[in-house]
Amino acid sequence: MARTGSSLRRVLAAGLTVLATAAATLVATAGPAAAATTPGVDVSHYQGTINWTSVRNAGIQFAFIKATEGTSVKDSAFNANYVNSYNAGVIRGAYHFARPNISAGSTQANYLASNGGAWSADSRTLPAALDIEANPYSGGYCYGLSTTGMRNWVQDFLNTYRSRTGRYAVIYTTTSWWNQCTGSWTGPWANHPLWLARWSSTPGALPAGASVYSFWQYTSSGAVSGISGNVDRNYWNGDRTRLIALANNT
Repeated sequence: MARTGSSLRRVLAAGLTVLATAAATLVATAGPAAAATTPGVDVSHYQGTINWTSVRNAGIQFAFIKATEGTSVKDSAFNANYVNSYNAGVIRGAYHFARPNISAGSTQANYLASNGGAWSADSRTLPAALDIEANPYSGGYCYGLSTTGMRNWVQDFLNTYRSRTGRYAVIYTTTSWWNQCTGSWTGPWANHPLWLARWSSTPGALPAGASVYSFWQYTSSGAVSGISGNVDRNYWNGDRTRLIALANNT
């Protein structure tokens, strides 16, 4: 995702994982034979002014839009992107770039929920995504946390977001980062849709314990009418009807 600049963002992209079809609390998705059928993007202020009508007319069905980072950064383009994408008929969701070494998970989840990442059952709003990946700043690849510390931080974020919104947050990550920094933790995948990043022609191996991906970010250099320059491209592992079901928690 675009957050601190594309060069800092996903050097280690690995594959996105969708929410298991069997998870009763999450929307069921299409099976492997129907995988990766619904196109989307993720954006931030780095994409500049976006013509969302052109984006929708180009076939883009959903977008994750950067809302917040840490506890003090709200993306300058979030308000415009979040409203304009909705008005153009794009199913949208907010995302938060995690900074686990600067404050508690609960603090950052509350910051997200209070700054655009809340949820409403309007057929076009997805549960927000926790973007947690290699640290682009100082402090170490895993933000200086042990695997136990990272698990606790993530669980704190997820619990708080669910308490605030009633929804299970999406988790954006890479297989390599997740397995190394959480110690191949399998806990979240029973309920939380996995959005796995891997810039390749296939999703590849999924994080430990994940059986299927919900979203797959497959390139950082996509082109879409209405967006200037490169943009991250994604697929939802199912059709638009199932994506709306996830949006509405049905």
